[in-house]
Amino acid sequence: MEFPRPRVLPTLARAAAPLLLALVAGAASAQQDASQFPAAAVGFLGIELPKMETAIQERDRDYFEDAMSRMLAFSDEWGFKVRDNPQLARYPMCTEAVSDFLVVGMCRIMTTADTCEPGMQQRFDTNLQKCRAIAR
Repeated sequence: MEFPRPRVLPTLARAAAPLLLALVAGAASAQQDASQFPAAAVGFLGIELPKMETAIQERDRDYFEDAMSRMLAFSDEWGFKVRDNPQLARYPMCTEAVSDFLVVGMCRIMTTADTCEPGMQQRFDTNLQKCRAIAR
């Protein structure tokens, strides 16, 4: 004769799952201190720009796909792409530098692309310079 096993653990897991999901989602969606964004943007670009220069020299278009994923993750982390973080409105030079760096790099490989506007490189350089200045 077999006795039914107590189902306490599966029942407890089912009851706790929504609480754990809410806790994890709440922590993930908590936005970081906006005053730290310029330094984070400069740090991100400080890592990506040398990699991009190498990719441009080697005509490596695969870099841009991977870098796009990293850029989207960074922007999502700070809330300026997927969800609106109004506190970052003070730093348009930094959000634009992060958003534009891949387009500027691709335009150096594919100079005839529709997205390659005259002045884009200069605008990026200016935004990056301003972002670096306030990150100090």
